[in-house]
Amino acid sequence: MERRITLFAGHYGSGKTNIALNYARWLRRRADGPVAVADLDIVNPYFRTKDSAAELASEGIELVVSDFANSNVDFPALPRETYALVADRTTRVVVDVGGDDRGALALGRYVDDIRADGDYDMLAVVNASRPLTRTPGDAVEVLREIEAACRLPFTGIVNNTNLGQATTAADVVASLPYADEVARLMDVPLRFTCCASPLFAELATRFPRKGSLFPIDIQKLYYQMES
Repeated sequence: MERRITLFAGHYGSGKTNIALNYARWLRRRADGPVAVADLDIVNPYFRTKDSAAELASEGIELVVSDFANSNVDFPALPRETYALVADRTTRVVVDVGGDDRGALALGRYVDDIRADGDYDMLAVVNASRPLTRTPGDAVEVLREIEAACRLPFTGIVNNTNLGQATTAADVVASLPYADEVARLMDVPLRFTCCASPLFAELATRFPRKGSLFPIDIQKLYYQMES
């Protein structure tokens, strides 16, 4: 069952922003009440929720983001509206947490309220193709640093192992032992594995875990967008 607050955190470049946006859209299609995305990522200037603001608005999804988003200003100024979203029990909130322990520090100021609410999931996005998380042990080391920085333990793992546009269905299936081992070492469940939407039909017939494959549409990098 989905929690009211779902937080996605992980190593820089793990793909959590793409997943957060797609998860919010998925929630909006199935949720009765309002859905919002809170962007706490002050680290990564390349994948940004604000670049999808118009599309989110057209789908009825609220976006709360720092005024410094898209400016590359390294300043942890977070919007006060995020506190209101955490407190509003009628809104489902998807939170994009900053990369690594440095980015997770921004989450710390909301942790007491999130714990008090109690209705949350803190999901770790892992990607075996990233240079610093190629082994389960490497990934766990990064995730433990994030937990220590934000004071909120992970409750599940999201496998987003990919090779960009070159990713095949076989690559996704091959990543499962890695993701399973990260989950075992962290002592939390593997919640789902992501794949690019064009691969979903092929994987749906081959994937060993029914219902745990999550298709995502890839957000463009800011420099790929039309001016």
